[in-house]
Amino acid sequence: MKNKDSYSASLRRQKILRGLVCAFFCALSLGPFLLLAVNATRDSKAIQAGITLIPSTHLLENWKNLLIKQNGMQITLQRAALNSLMITVPGTFCSVYFSSMTAYGVHVYNFKLKKLAWAFIMAVMMVPSQITIIGFYRFMLDLDLVDTYIPLIIPAIASPTVVFFMKQYMESTLSIEIIEASRIDGAGEFHTFNRIVLPILKPAVATQAIFQFIAQWNNLFTPSIMLTTDSKKTLPMFVQLLTSNQFRTDYGVVYVSLFVTIIPLVVAYLILSKYIVAGVALGGVKG
Repeated sequence: MKNKDSYSASLRRQKILRGLVCAFFCALSLGPFLLLAVNATRDSKAIQAGITLIPSTHLLENWKNLLIKQNGMQITLQRAALNSLMITVPGTFCSVYFSSMTAYGVHVYNFKLKKLAWAFIMAVMMVPSQITIIGFYRFMLDLDLVDTYIPLIIPAIASPTVVFFMKQYMESTLSIEIIEASRIDGAGEFHTFNRIVLPILKPAVATQAIFQFIAQWNNLFTPSIMLTTDSKKTLPMFVQLLTSNQFRTDYGVVYVSLFVTIIPLVVAYLILSKYIVAGVALGGVKG
């Protein structure tokens, strides 16, 4: 009985320790978002004075100042948000759908140079986009696609990170026998992929949709190079304009803009969050 009580006490201590560790990392993750929300309610002088987690009463004032400030710009907050959606939504769809299709082809089909093709995809995944941006810009310039949304949407089709994730997920969940049974029943390859494979991949698709939506929405590097017309600029570029030398930097206005920027990300996360744990757990490399 004494050993049993000692074992139970040890389990309770471990449970408390795990709870404290989880609470710490939760606070570490949510802290920046909380600070952002609080700073959106403070004025510029208070923000520069120091950090606090106590909300203030300047939220409406900062919002009104933002509306006034954008009158001196060539683009409004609403237009910038619409531009970001026009890039992010189709870019996310192209990235997730076509990368899933690529992973399906590598996983299901046996063809010559299959290992070489997979090694090439892994090699591309390790190349930062900053290295290739000059050549990519010159290519888009030759095609007369600079200052359009096409260079920001179409290249999302080739997303090696999503391909890698989806292939590993398929190795854990997608049985080749299911594909063969579908073929025996007379289903075409596209029908098999769209009606059978994609529903099986739903957790991984939802997980990668969140990641790609966030990456596309927050992307500042490539749009800053490709887009030159003010009316076509995205929401991150709009926030950057608020801190330019053309205007006196009002940090309250900047934080309100940033707060508006993350709202679509929070909405997307809340809609698809139930799939994240399952998607990450099952999408890992099999042991």
